[in-house]
Amino acid sequence: MERSRIAVAGASGLIGSALVRSLRADGHEVVRLVRRAARGAGEVCWDPAGQYVDTAGLAGCDAVVNLAGAGIGDRRWTDAYKREIRDSRVLGTAALAEAVAAMPDPPRVFVSGSAMGFYGDTGDRVVDEDAPPGDGFLPSLCVEWEEAAAPAREAGVRTVFTRTGLVVARGGGAWGRLFPLFRAGLGGRLGDGRQYWSFIALHDEVAAIRFLMETEGLSGPFNLTAPDPLTNGEITAAMARVLRRPALFPVPAPVLRAALGEMAGDVLGSQRVVPKRLLESGFTFAFPGIEDAIRAA
Repeated sequence: MERSRIAVAGASGLIGSALVRSLRADGHEVVRLVRRAARGAGEVCWDPAGQYVDTAGLAGCDAVVNLAGAGIGDRRWTDAYKREIRDSRVLGTAALAEAVAAMPDPPRVFVSGSAMGFYGDTGDRVVDEDAPPGDGFLPSLCVEWEEAAAPAREAGVRTVFTRTGLVVARGGGAWGRLFPLFRAGLGGRLGDGRQYWSFIALHDEVAAIRFLMETEGLSGPFNLTAPDPLTNGEITAAMARVLRRPALFPVPAPVLRAALGEMAGDVLGSQRVVPKRLLESGFTFAFPGIEDAIRAA
């Protein structure tokens, strides 16, 4: 890809910060969307809740990548926090999509974050991008989240949705909490461990976003998960092997429900999601296996 100007919302998050580093390392100009007054040409002011974007700052951008949103697992799912999770994604996506659609010379592509939570609990059933949405808070959130990008798509901007799985990374997300526990010898399966976890190495997450951004003709939803999902029990065993620590402390389902409330249903739920469209498009995973992904993190 030739040197490009790329705007990134959510640039300070786990995935966003890694994406920004990758793009800048390859000589691209990155514009970060910030929720305060911009400090120089490398920043653009926006207010997701207020539906405001300084579109002048997006001028000349070849791509806009939206990874903004309150952390799904950062806090217990009270009604107030569920509203915050929803609004941070739906209102932010709508603001960016409308800004992109209104530009006289819009970017070539709008990459909008989504999540494998779209599918809900799939049990042992393998699902790809053709599967319908599931039931519950996360599936309904993902549907609204993706629908909010309609203005960009209707304006003719190539629009991609990244339905991301559980990102294997040291510095955040689910694995950011798992690594310290396992290093301390306190790791173990969650519930009965038979629920499927569809994971992806942070390196592959960033590479997939860039692949989708750079490859003309690709649009719509793409599952960003490794090709072979594993059960929580299999992943627990892999963590123990790689970190050379015992995994002797399973967390019973009732304890999880007491600690996490409604969110426990998604921790204990099973999502066997595969990246059918990504593989068919020619993307190659650098760390397709769980042990390689853990070592990379």
